[in-house]
Formats: sequence, C-alpha cells, structure tokens
Amino acid sequence: MKFVDYVTITVRSGRGGAGAVAFRREKYEPNGGPSGGDGGNGGSVIIEGDSNLYTLLDFRYNRHHFAENGETGAGNNRTGRSGQNIVLRVPLGTVARQRDTGEIIGEVCVQGECLILAAGGRGGKGNAFFKSPTNQTPRHAQPGEAGDEREITLELSLLADVGIVGFPNAGKSMLVSVLSAAKPKVADYPFTTLEPSLGVVQVEEYQSFVIADIPGIIEGAHEGKGLGIQFLRHIARNAVLLFLIPVDSKDLAGEYNVLLKEVAAYDSVLLDKPRVVALSKTDLLPSEERMLLPDIVQEDFPEGFAPMAISSVAGFGLDELKRRLWEAVRQSRGDQHSE
Repeated sequence: MKFVDYVTITVRSGRGGAGAVAFRREKYEPNGGPSGGDGGNGGSVIIEGDSNLYTLLDFRYNRHHFAENGETGAGNNRTGRSGQNIVLRVPLGTVARQRDTGEIIGEVCVQGECLILAAGGRGGKGNAFFKSPTNQTPRHAQPGEAGDEREITLELSLLADVGIVGFPNAGKSMLVSVLSAAKPKVADYPFTTLEPSLGVVQVEEYQSFVIADIPGIIEGAHEGKGLGIQFLRHIARNAVLLFLIPVDSKDLAGEYNVLLKEVAAYDSVLLDKPRVVALSKTDLLPSEERMLLPDIVQEDFPEGFAPMAISSVAGFGLDELKRRLWEAVRQSRGDQHSE
C-alpha cells in the first residue's frame, strides 16, 4: 500500500431544514393554533481516529465529502429529518488544518477520537415555536442555517516510540529490517527510502516498542530542501530519537551536529526528547578498531551522548542498542503517564 501523509480535501456540511408554517385545521377546530414543526439539522463532516489505518491514500482519490441537508419541518409539529453525518476514518496522528490560513483545527491521536471539520447548519424553528399570548397565530418560521464549506489539509505524523534520524544511506532501513519484522526497501545508494515505515521491536515476551524508519534528511531540510519538512514532521511525533551516523562519514561529529541543527531548527522542543547516538556500518572496520571506536570518538560528542558502535549486517552491538532504546522508551512512557 502506498504511503500518503499529506492531502487536501473539500468538505461541506449540510444546510439546516427550514421550519414550517402550518395551522391545525381539524373538522371541529377550523381555526386551530400554529402547528409548524422545526427543520432538521444538517449533517456534519467528522474525522475519526482508526488505529488500523496507516496512510491517507484513500483521500487522494476521493477529495470531496458533502454531508446531507436537513429536511424541512411539517404540519402537526413534525420535525424534519436531520441530515446524515459523514464520518471519515483517518490514521492516528492526523492533524487537520484550514488550508487558506494554515490554522490547526485539531488532531486525532486516540482510537475512536472524533473531530468535527464542518458542523451542520441548525434547522429553523417552525411557527409553533413563536406562539405567545400576544401572538397566537404567528405566520412566520425560520429558514435553516447554511452549511459550511471548507478546504482542509490533512497531515499525518507517524506515532512511534523511536524515530531514526540520519542522512540518506546511513543504514536506517537495514537497521529497522534487522530489529523488527518490517521489510523496508534496502539498497546501497542514497534516498532508497522515500516513504516512512514502522516496525515493532520485540524486547521481551510481552514488551515491545515501535521504531520508525524516516527517510533521510539533508542539510537545509528545515527550510524545505529535498523533502525535509515532510520528513521532519514525522520525527516530531517520536518519543525517542536515534541519531544514526555511518562510520564511512568523513566527519562523524560534524554530521551529528548538522542533524541536530536541522532537528532544532524545525522545532527546538525536539532537543528535550531522549536521544541515542549510534555509529552504523562498523562491519567495514577491522574488529580491533571497531571495539575501540566509541572511546576514540567520545570526546568529539557532547557529554552524555557518547555514541555506540553497531553493525546491522554483522549483528554487532544490536542487543545493547535495543536495551538503550528500551530504557529511553520506558522513561518516556513513564513521564507521559505521570503527566
């Protein structure tokens, strides 16, 4: 299934039905009072979070969603039928924005959570509603309220425990495929991954966390270079960040600082998230150099973020990496729970 994380749709809620002007005219009551019923409410357009969905693909080919109008009221105080709502199911982590202003309408992050994109118009009151001691035969009723038409942008940000941050061809997809059952495309050239994917990493029998393979970012990504803004949006949802730097990089610490700068420029709040630094592709090094690598480069990295050496091909350091990530995830989950 193709991964789609950004779409624009047009939604329109239903118009409320008009109230009725009617009077009782039974056989023995030729001059009865008003009996016009209220109009029905127009239908609303609503999005609902569904944990079984992972893409906005359906909305790419179905961009117009119009709810039903409410029916007009009738005599004998009969209320018109309300228009049927339209409920659009979306993946968890979907943000809805007003397209023209960019204003956030809301987001759905929990299974079954609903958000109204366009509220239906209220039905008008029938003439029976306006009866009073001084006006016992009102001859007017309210029209129904108009519906609301909007262009809405839906943005999906992946909800994962761990997001991998790295330049293209850093070994992110290979790492995810080894740690989990996910099978992202793996190849020896940059920009192999153009769509984010999720994998579940099993830690113990009943314990696991979700890791996200985010497409590689480049310098200037926060300014929209490449597909930077789209990719960085997914990182913003992750609880823990894993910075992955290949050992064949010319400047390991420099690459880490560039990645950190891009993340901070997109949203400085991301710097407060727990992060782990790993040096990938260490199978390219002799075993003696691989073992000493973390100690050699430690002084080039900030205190508390000493990198660890791993190899997805040789399986070196992966158990320790899982342990560190799991500890960070548990800490993050505990913090969220305490809030």
